Formats: sequence, C-alpha cells, structure tokens
Amino acid sequence: MTDAIDATTEAILDATRASVLDFGIRRTTLTDVARRAGVSRMTVYRRYPDVDAVLRDLMTREFGVAMAEVAADVTGSDGRARVSGHILAAVEAFRTSSLMNKIIEAEPELLLPYVLGRMGETQRAAIALLAQEVADGQVDGSIRAGDVRVMCQALLLVAQSFVLSGSIAEDVPAEALRDELARLIDGALAP
Repeated sequence: MTDAIDATTEAILDATRASVLDFGIRRTTLTDVARRAGVSRMTVYRRYPDVDAVLRDLMTREFGVAMAEVAADVTGSDGRARVSGHILAAVEAFRTSSLMNKIIEAEPELLLPYVLGRMGETQRAAIALLAQEVADGQVDGSIRAGDVRVMCQALLLVAQSFVLSGSIAEDVPAEALRDELARLIDGALAP
C-alpha cells in the first residue's frame, strides 16, 4: 500500500473494515466490499486481486494509524522513557482495537503468519520507531549498550504477547498487566 491513497481506495478499506467487524474476515467478500463502498466490483478488482490483498492493506492502514498516533503522543525525559511509553501506548492501542479484537476473537489463525512466519509492515514500522529511540537512549545513557536490532526484536516479541495473549490473564486487571509490562521493559533496557 502506498502512503497516499485515493478516496476510492479509502472507501474500499472503510467498507472492508465494516464488513470484517460485521461478519468476520472469512465471510467478507469483494462483492460486499464494493456494495458498501458504493463502487463497482470491477473498481475493487482493479485495485485488489482478492480479499486477502485488501485485508493486508486494511491491517497496514489501521495499525499504521495507531503507530503514528503512538509516536506523536509519547514524550519522555530520556530514550528509555520514550521506548517504554511507545510500547505501552502501542499495546493499549492494539489491545483495544475493535479490528484486532474481532480478528483475535473470530479468526486468530489469520495472525499466525505475523507471529510465526514473517514480519508485517506494521511490525517493521514499530521496530524502526523503537530502533531510533533505543539508539537515542544508548547515547543519553538511559539504555544499556547492546545490538539495537536485537533489543528491538525482543521488545516487539514481548509487546506482541501482551496484545495477542493478554486476554487469557482474565483474573489479572489490565492495569496490573500494564505495570508489569512497564517493569519488564525497564528491566530489559536499564544500564
């Protein structure tokens, strides 16, 4: 997906989101998407060969917006505070995302490629954001020395587990899990 998308593609992505929230991913069809977007099926097919392609763009858009909001909202006195703030805000954004919750609830196996097989665009963007903050924290002395790439990969794995598996900790309040994640991040990065 390109950074700048036209109004028709936006309408298609919005319609896809609505269909997924109403019916789930497996029951979303390009015909339904076209109807909801107010465009012809051919218009959708010219942009997307199949439902999987439009879903990938939808997830990239949705999670990219969340990452941009997180990046814009987080400030901190040093690199470690900013890294922790970004991760905690991102976990909360994804944990409360209606699209993410629908996928986890109805079709969690669709996330497996991004957990077990390959990295998606949003994961790469998160690592890029973290890499700059980790490097800055190493310079300002708030983050220990180490391979930035490895540290960011480890942080991503931890954050993903809190998003994807947080609901199984049903007897633990969300605030307590958030506090524990903050301690994990701080402990992992402290000099």
